[in-house]
Amino acid sequence: MTTYSTKWIILLLMLLVSNFVGAQDNLTAYWQPELAVNYKVNGFYSHNFSIANRNYVFSDESFRLKTRQIDVVHFSTWKTTDNQSIALGVQYRFRNTFEDSENELRLTQQYNFTKSPKAIRFGHRLRSEQRITQSLTIFRFRYRFAMDFPLVGEKLDVGEPYFVGSIENLLSVAKTTQPQHDIRLTSQLGWKLDENLKLQLGLEYRMEDYTATVPENVLFLYTSAQLSL
Repeated sequence: MTTYSTKWIILLLMLLVSNFVGAQDNLTAYWQPELAVNYKVNGFYSHNFSIANRNYVFSDESFRLKTRQIDVVHFSTWKTTDNQSIALGVQYRFRNTFEDSENELRLTQQYNFTKSPKAIRFGHRLRSEQRITQSLTIFRFRYRFAMDFPLVGEKLDVGEPYFVGSIENLLSVAKTTQPQHDIRLTSQLGWKLDENLKLQLGLEYRMEDYTATVPENVLFLYTSAQLSL
C-alpha cells in the first residue's frame, strides 16, 4: 500500500475518532447488519437488492439491544460510460412493527462518477430522495465523496482485504419543518472471500441537524455481506 493511501486512512480515522469523542453527551448508537445481492443483467444494466436490520445498542444514556426497523431496498443501475452511471431506487422501511413510528416509502434518484488513478478509486455520488410517510414527505439532497483501495498490492485478489472511506453531506427539507443539515463520515474494512462474495465491517459517525443548538450524534456499527450473481 502506498504512503499516500496510508495518509488517507489515518486522516479519516482521526476525524472519525475526534468526532465520536466529542459526541458522548448526546449519543445514540446502532448495530446494522445487512445482506446485499447484486445481479448483472448485461454489461450496462444491473440490479441490487438488500435487506438491513437496524438495532439500538446505546440510547437514553444506557446500553440495550432492541430492533428499531427493517429496510428492504432495490436499485436499478444503468452505466452510461465506463465510469458513470445513473440509478433509480425504491425502499420500504418497516418501523411501526417495532416502535411507535410511521413506516416509510423512499424513492431515490442517483448519479455516480468514479475515477481510478493507480490503485485508488475515487467516487462522487449525487442523490435526491423523497421520504414518504402518512403524515409528511421529506425531500432530501445528498452528496458523497468516497474512495476505496486494496490493502495488499495494487489489485484486489481473492482472500485480500480492502478499505472503503467516505464523507457525505445531506440537506433535508419539508413543508412544515425547518431545513436539516447532516454530515456522515464512514470508515470500513472489507475482505474479498471469493470472486462473488465480499464481507465488510466498519463504523459511521453522523452529526444530524448540525446547525441546531444541540445536534444529534449517532454512531453506527455496520456488518454486511455482498453477493454478486
